Amino acid sequence: MMQNEKKAYTLSILVEDTPGVLSQVARLFSRKGYNIESICAGPTQTEGVTRISVVMMGSESEIRQIATQLSKLLLVISVDVLEGESSIQRELVLVKVRAETRDAREDIIQITNVFRANIVDFGTNTLIIAVVGAAEKIKAMLRLLGDYDILETVHTGMVALERGAGTIHDQNKVKDEYNYGKGFSER
Repeated sequence: MMQNEKKAYTLSILVEDTPGVLSQVARLFSRKGYNIESICAGPTQTEGVTRISVVMMGSESEIRQIATQLSKLLLVISVDVLEGESSIQRELVLVKVRAETRDAREDIIQITNVFRANIVDFGTNTLIIAVVGAAEKIKAMLRLLGDYDILETVHTGMVALERGAGTIHDQNKVKDEYNYGKGFSER
């Protein structure tokens, strides 16, 4: 792959759970001129630590630059770039589809079953479907449901974990690595 070829990258970022930290991360992307395709944040198994997953389009050099800049933020604990086969990436999508006839409902239920999705609400004229999976699976299901009247959708944003025994904690900054006061003495 060429250094300047653009593709989707997923950044996994551990941050201190402090008000405004998500805003700081998003501002860094904005300042550097990068668009966030997807962003998702939530608590981790460690109290006081939040994981932010960000998907962005960029080149290999751009993703390395933004990862380096993110790691310099004081509230950032760790940054990891998760790629293709070395990670598991999933998104949750809720889809509301008009299903006014019995035939339409049966067809939509079959599509739902093929994609191992779940019907989470069954109304007289609509169905709400929850599908979890990789982006390709979700796009394929939405294409098929496009033959029906999709009333609305909502996406959570991509979440991802590295495969195998490695963790994002392997990427932790050295304690005091970005302590901007080191070497400073009062006179």
